[in-house]
Amino acid sequence: MKTALILGISGQDGAYLARLLLEKGYRVVGGSRDAQITSFANLVRLGIRERVTLESVSLNDFRSVLQTLSKVDPDEVYNLAGQSSVGLSFEQPVETLESIAFGTLNLLEAIRFNGKAVRLYNAGSSECFGNLPDAPADENTPFRPKSPYAVAKATAFWEVVNYREAYGLFACSGILFNHESPLRPERFVTRKVIAAACRIAAGSKETLQLGDLAIARDWGWAPEYVEAMWLMLQQDTPDDYVVATGKTTTLQAFVETAFTHLGLDWRKHVVTDTGIARPNELRVSQANAAKARDRLGWQAKYVMHDVVRLMCEDETRVVHA
Repeated sequence: MKTALILGISGQDGAYLARLLLEKGYRVVGGSRDAQITSFANLVRLGIRERVTLESVSLNDFRSVLQTLSKVDPDEVYNLAGQSSVGLSFEQPVETLESIAFGTLNLLEAIRFNGKAVRLYNAGSSECFGNLPDAPADENTPFRPKSPYAVAKATAFWEVVNYREAYGLFACSGILFNHESPLRPERFVTRKVIAAACRIAAGSKETLQLGDLAIARDWGWAPEYVEAMWLMLQQDTPDDYVVATGKTTTLQAFVETAFTHLGLDWRKHVVTDTGIARPNELRVSQANAAKARDRLGWQAKYVMHDVVRLMCEDETRVVHA
């Protein structure tokens, strides 16, 4: 039985990854800053809370990371921890950089110091690329980050490359484009749209306020993306991979799809507010995930309209519960 340590297990990706690894027969240990008081609501929602061992670990504390590695003795480590909101990173830039860049560096150094053959997955981000209006990004596209979050993720990415090349660590990053699910909190625009649309369909008189509807993203289905993470650590050699659907659509198209699915005209319920926009908004994001398809055998089955349907179905059950 392999042991996997998932740092950031309380989040969307951590919960879905834990479920996947349990299905594959892993012993799963989850790391959280305070495992005694964290609710782990996503693990509860997926029905796997009691099947996961939980440990308190602070990635900003090297000693804490080293002690956890020694105690858990994992075969695979998945680093999904850190501040996860692009918008919030403008309000909390220092915490964002520390939790992502410094945390990843502590983890890499602890693995090197520990000296055991541990395979590491690091959560990268498509935000590192910045605007991509002309061509889809692949693994060779230069980074031009436009937010504190993206700067922190870019830093962590190059830390992983450095430790892989300098010390021979089996360490890789998944450069994931937007991936959504019902486990997203409502500060993420996709869940905000779905939740509001479902409440309106159920009789709410509210109006949904959004920023720039012209922004464009590649939206995928999160439960699929965690399989790509796992596949990266099953290869003979470590490498970095773009993970995406390859289909980019505007936020307006996402909104229209959601309201239409629920039998509503979105124009009657949505207003735009330029005050919601971020200080430095990423306008267009496009992806080329051919490497993941060719080398990992991974390809997204669900695209934006599927994601909307699946999220609406789940949210409708919640609204009517």
